Amino acid sequence: MFLRILDRLEELIISFLIGGATLLIFVAVLQRYGSTVPFLFPYLHDIDLTWAQELCIYMFVWMAKFGAAYGVRQGIHVGVDVLVNRLGENVRRPVILFGLLGGVVFTGTIAALGTAFVWDLSGTDQRSNDMEAPMWMVYSAIPLGSGLMCFRFLQVAWGFWRTGEVPHHSGHSVEGVADDGAARDVAPVGTHA
Repeated sequence: MFLRILDRLEELIISFLIGGATLLIFVAVLQRYGSTVPFLFPYLHDIDLTWAQELCIYMFVWMAKFGAAYGVRQGIHVGVDVLVNRLGENVRRPVILFGLLGGVVFTGTIAALGTAFVWDLSGTDQRSNDMEAPMWMVYSAIPLGSGLMCFRFLQVAWGFWRTGEVPHHSGHSVEGVADDGAARDVAPVGTHA
């Protein structure tokens, strides 16, 4: 139940951030170029969207951090597994487990260092340039996104330990478009769907 809620929350956050940033960019461009049109000038000229670019950058950073965790969960991260797939089963399993645990250590370290950084930053009055948002809120994407990614690496490593399978995204189908129901396959190690 918890994992289902976390999965859905992760997807909603990513969707909201990408959709919101896209809409904000569209409105800012419409305002910028629409205010040069004489009959729209009185309506659009006084709208101040100087903060829009900064907010979009922050939204894309947050989306990338949570999207990386989503990529681990779905098995859609780019990886070069040509050599790993050529290894024998008795060597392949430890190599894959080592790689997954390396991801745990790396993202866990980034989450811990990011938490310390954000904690120190919260004691200052440092603010962003245009929005004047507290910078500790902006940089919270680092520990939150890396922590979630660390959890996803642990989740995949645990599943691999138990079943010998890792999440594998089929490149031949797109969720919501393909009718085969196999947008996310779980493939045994060393095989491709």
